[in-house]
Amino acid sequence: MSATIKQLRAFVTVARSRSLAQASAQLHTSQPALSIAIRNLEDATGGPLFSREARQLALTPEGEEFLSRAEQLLYNWDQSLDAVQQAFRLERGQLRLAVIPAYTLNQLPQLLANFHRQHPQINILLEDVVMERVTQAVQEGRAELGISFRPEDLGGLEFVPLHRDRFIAVMPPQHPLSEKGKVRWSDLASFPFIAMNRGSAVRRWTDEAFGQSGKGVHYICEANQLSTIGQLVRTGIGISAVPSLCETQVREYGLEYLPLSAPVVSQEVGILLKSRGTLSAPATAFLSAILSAITG
Repeated sequence: MSATIKQLRAFVTVARSRSLAQASAQLHTSQPALSIAIRNLEDATGGPLFSREARQLALTPEGEEFLSRAEQLLYNWDQSLDAVQQAFRLERGQLRLAVIPAYTLNQLPQLLANFHRQHPQINILLEDVVMERVTQAVQEGRAELGISFRPEDLGGLEFVPLHRDRFIAVMPPQHPLSEKGKVRWSDLASFPFIAMNRGSAVRRWTDEAFGQSGKGVHYICEANQLSTIGQLVRTGIGISAVPSLCETQVREYGLEYLPLSAPVVSQEVGILLKSRGTLSAPATAFLSAILSAITG
């Protein structure tokens, strides 16, 4: 037979008060039920914890020795229970995210600010990394949630779509293309082009689009970050094409942007996760918040 927390609490309360009547009042239970709990605990320990020879309840030597251990066990239990309750109430814990830079720079700050106002005790750990490393971070457990374009290989992850992103052409002010209502990929091929680095998904989509347009392109420069591309376009050395996620940043740089066609390049942006059932309370709350923000 194993002892229970209820039996330990009954024992400690009776041992402190040395009175079944007082202990039963404190525990809001009947004296017979309290007596049964004590006897069951004694059955589990293998011997009497109270001497019943005197009129007043007294601990046996074994009961005296066990009392301090029982008090420590109850303290540890109460602390552990309180800690997990705080976690479920979002009064403590961590939110671990891996997010592509384009989303981090534009959509994510306000989402995190709203989440922090609602749950100020949650520590936010953010990996601001390229798409391929977002997937890896979630797969390896460094992040519970990832926000990225849909990878070609989910690698066992679940993908929750948020919206579809369309590539836009980006150019300095008063560029010859800025007078058009929209531009084609073949139009971009007539000017020096600043591209993402080889091996990235954005570069792969860019190469495929130029291939479909039937025009060769002169890549004048390559960069690892979309924000760097924006700064380079700002200098006037070339133009580029970036996901529309970057529109806010493009405007902040004072650049012109237009929708791209022939072909239209669009990709789903969404949330990567292992399994909804295994998410922590902070991750579950943030997932709910971001989905509400998108649908609301």
